[in-house]
Amino acid sequence: MSSCRRLGGGLVQAGDSLRLSCAASGRTLSSYTVGWFRQAPGKEREYVGAIRWSGGTTYYANSVKGRFTISRDNAKNTVYLQMNSLKPEDTAVYYCAAGNRIITSQAMAPSAYDYWGKGTLVTVSS
Repeated sequence: MSSCRRLGGGLVQAGDSLRLSCAASGRTLSSYTVGWFRQAPGKEREYVGAIRWSGGTTYYANSVKGRFTISRDNAKNTVYLQMNSLKPEDTAVYYCAAGNRIITSQAMAPSAYDYWGKGTLVTVSS
């Protein structure tokens, strides 16, 4: 993934919204799954959700289901993570990643992904 860009401020208050984008360059994503992960200080990298580029099926971790939405823009080769109703526990460095031909049961594992974007820090204050 060429970049992981943040749309909006990195420091927000609880209840606010923020959208992250992840742009891919140099490859077509038709057979890829793009995942979002996050890592809070002192914690392991955590799965947030994923989207299958072909068909657009999305998957979410229970901790973000109903608050976060993953979408894609085919023309821009970009995936978005819309985060609503942010909580202090959402504070973390967020990463996007892409992996080819990932089966559903593997989508939550960071090891399934081959390409990673640069992380971006999201801080949610209470």
